[in-house]
Amino acid sequence: MSVFIASCAQISIQKPLSDEWFYMPVHYDEPFVRAIDPDYKPFINPIAGRRMGLIMKRAIATSMTALADASLVQPDAIVTATGLGCIENTEKFLKTLCYEGESCLQPTYFINSTHNTIGSSIALHKKCHGYNNTHVHKGISFESALLDAMLQFELGKIENALVGAYDEMTQDYYHLLDKINMWDGTFASETAVATVLKKNGDIELVDLDILYKPEKQLLIDRTNLLCNKKGISTENIDLLVTGKNNNKENNAVYEAFEKSIGLENKSETYKNIFGESFTSSAYGFYYAFACLRKGRSPQGKDANNILIYNHYKNIDHSLILLSRC
Repeated sequence: MSVFIASCAQISIQKPLSDEWFYMPVHYDEPFVRAIDPDYKPFINPIAGRRMGLIMKRAIATSMTALADASLVQPDAIVTATGLGCIENTEKFLKTLCYEGESCLQPTYFINSTHNTIGSSIALHKKCHGYNNTHVHKGISFESALLDAMLQFELGKIENALVGAYDEMTQDYYHLLDKINMWDGTFASETAVATVLKKNGDIELVDLDILYKPEKQLLIDRTNLLCNKKGISTENIDLLVTGKNNNKENNAVYEAFEKSIGLENKSETYKNIFGESFTSSAYGFYYAFACLRKGRSPQGKDANNILIYNHYKNIDHSLILLSRC
């Protein structure tokens, strides 16, 4: 079963709902940068929007943009990935609980604090009653959501799917994670990426693989297996997109992989443009899609076959192969 990418949309620290970053990316020196929010009025009724957290607004805006770009009104499936869920509403609820002594609590923050609120909000907004699932697996959440959607295609249950990755970050949680060196060599940011998958198109999601603590040879074998499914070899890969940042331990894993498959000179990263979060790998997917659509990378490399490689703390690893037909 072939699966194709029809569209992608993002809200990030770059200009939201735009590919302007491809030519003129904005670079930051701050250790924590929140996403730039667009005007939500074209997507959400202002009255309803007052009861929504930022993460839900971002999810709806990116989803509606991606659906419109794919000429789709209602998706057959909505699959969501998140590492932290609606952490901002969770914090607000807990703070209110503490400050007001467990009395006179409004239920809004509690209702909007669960992880599956994001996918549910999209479904309610688009009046979708089909398959709806949320994946929360830390740094491998987005890949898990993609795999779920691909399985639904393979089972013949859907003709299209909306897959999204969403994470927000608060000052309090940023400082908490900073104490365990989460941001060593990188900067914290937020994620909002939506993509529409269909059964036909010109940019193919060839396949993906998720591995747990793989040995070096297993990574090489799985990479070759992905390439074989497209009838190519690693020599035919034009671009390798990785999650490199300025952390030496993190980068050592990527550099070892690049060397093992001979793609040291074809590697580019996205985290210097979009930052770090639990679902930042979705930006790598979006980065690769933008390259394929334009036929080249921001650094001028050809873009016909792109391999995306990510790892989370050298525990969970993922390989995604995209190809332009």
